[in-house]
Amino acid sequence: MLVNFDTLPEESRVWIYQANRTFTEDECVQLETQLNTFIEAWTAHGKDLQAGYKIVYKRFIVIALNQNLNSATGCSIDASVHFIQELEQQYSVDLMDKMNVSYKQGEFIAYKTLLDFKAMAKNNSVSKNTIVFNNLVHNIAEFKENWEVPASESWHSRFLK
Repeated sequence: MLVNFDTLPEESRVWIYQANRTFTEDECVQLETQLNTFIEAWTAHGKDLQAGYKIVYKRFIVIALNQNLNSATGCSIDASVHFIQELEQQYSVDLMDKMNVSYKQGEFIAYKTLLDFKAMAKNNSVSKNTIVFNNLVHNIAEFKENWEVPASESWHSRFLK
C-alpha cells in the first residue's frame, strides 16, 4: 500500500539506493511511475506493506516501510531487490554497490569508489566537514538526522586525518 513517505512513522525501516549518476527529469518521472506501481503491489505473505519513497537529489531512491503494520519478509525484501536490479538494467545505472561514496561538492553530488574517497581523504581533497551521505541509516528518524552529515559524524570519519 503506497503512502506518502512523510506520513510514515519515524521508526519505519529505510533502504537507500544511490545511483552512480544523476537521473534526468524524464527518468525521474518514469521512476516515480515504476515505484508507485511496485510499492502499491508490494506484499509480505499476501499482506499489504505500507510503504513510501522519495527520490532525493535525482540520485537517491529511498524506500521506507512501516513495519508496525506488517514487517518485511525474506520474500518481500527479495522482491524489492529484484525490482531495484531491474531499474539498474533499464536505466544503465548502478544502485546496489555499497562500496561507493556520495558526497557534496557545493551543490553538486559527487560519486566515488571507496578507494578513491580514501585517497582523497589522504591528500585532503575531502575533510571532516565534507557533507557525506550515510546510506547505512536504518529508519526514517536516522534518515532525517544522520543521512546527510559531515564526514566526521559518519562511518566515513575512519578515513580522515
